[in-house]
Amino acid sequence: MAFQLFNSASRKKEVFRPLGGKTVKIYVCGITPYDTTHLGHAFTYVSFDVLIRYLGFMGFRVIYTQNVTDIDDDILRKAGEEGTGWEKLGDRWTRRYLADMKSLNMLKPDHYVKATDSIPMIIRIVDSLRKKGFAYENGGNVYFDVSLFKGYGKLSNFNHRQMMLLLKERGGNPDDPNKRNPLDFVLWQGWKKGEPYWETPWGRGRPGWHIECSAMIRQYLGEQIDIHGGGRDLIFPHHESEIAQSESFTGKAPFAKYFAHTGMVMHMGEKMAKSLGNLILISDLLKEYSPNAIRWMLLSHHYRRVWEFDRDELAEAEKIAGGACRSAKASGNGRIRKSLLQEFAALMDDDLDTPNALELIEEAAENKENGRTVRLMMKTMGFIL
Repeated sequence: MAFQLFNSASRKKEVFRPLGGKTVKIYVCGITPYDTTHLGHAFTYVSFDVLIRYLGFMGFRVIYTQNVTDIDDDILRKAGEEGTGWEKLGDRWTRRYLADMKSLNMLKPDHYVKATDSIPMIIRIVDSLRKKGFAYENGGNVYFDVSLFKGYGKLSNFNHRQMMLLLKERGGNPDDPNKRNPLDFVLWQGWKKGEPYWETPWGRGRPGWHIECSAMIRQYLGEQIDIHGGGRDLIFPHHESEIAQSESFTGKAPFAKYFAHTGMVMHMGEKMAKSLGNLILISDLLKEYSPNAIRWMLLSHHYRRVWEFDRDELAEAEKIAGGACRSAKASGNGRIRKSLLQEFAALMDDDLDTPNALELIEEAAENKENGRTVRLMMKTMGFIL
């Protein structure tokens, strides 16, 4: 069976055929570094880590870019509350995030990029959109006019009312009097006293949220990519707006051939979020459980599903992962069993069915003669051996 990936754009599983033959270009939206790393972050990045490893297992060459949104309203607000510099704040939390990811045995992206490193590209794109008529200036800001992009809403498939509600929840301001249309989004924010700024042909200011990712993708991966990933809450307005501005800038579609989104991690009946204070921190879990146990628990949930954190699952994962690792370390035992690998591949080919792949590994680990095969499967899943 060929590898199939669920494409959020078509809302169905599709046979994976990259744009560039055996080369796969992937971009995953990274963190905004103003606070600590939690289990929801880890679920997203472990899921994409396994996707990248499995693509490598299948023989693809992967070029992986992940960003860090180091200039943002939340960072400036938090820096102001702490009385520290926004760059210093971002660097501190980025280092902690990277340390947490390293502890979970994440592959390093080929390009790990700060938004501020792509300011010239951001200015170039915004200027082009202005000149093409897709963007307009008002009140010191530059906005993208969504009425001029006929496909706006094609990713989320939300109606106008749904988009308006989500825009308010997710950092937009439909009541901004400088907008022509409530759904128009900011490409560039005019300078306010006390904020960092960059000079542009239309005045001082700083980039909006969505344009940062479009610019980093253009700079490091090109005009079109194979897979664009992130949490499900980024579908609208973030990824929807990326499509509009990127395709309007390049004149090429699709901007991303496949969109892949992870489900939300719940705790105490609510989505795990900084604003709700219901976070489970990776740094705290690592004091009690091994990285393999955390990784096993995360991958026991399918990447697209919403799930509730249960500490009992971690205790069970510690036992199972430990047993599988002991079997894998006996790598001199037995031979590579092709039937087992074929079964493993069939599960992973079905939109990364990691829960059933882990069950297969658990069962295979009970037979010492499967040691080498278990090792290969666990290596593909990113466990520390």
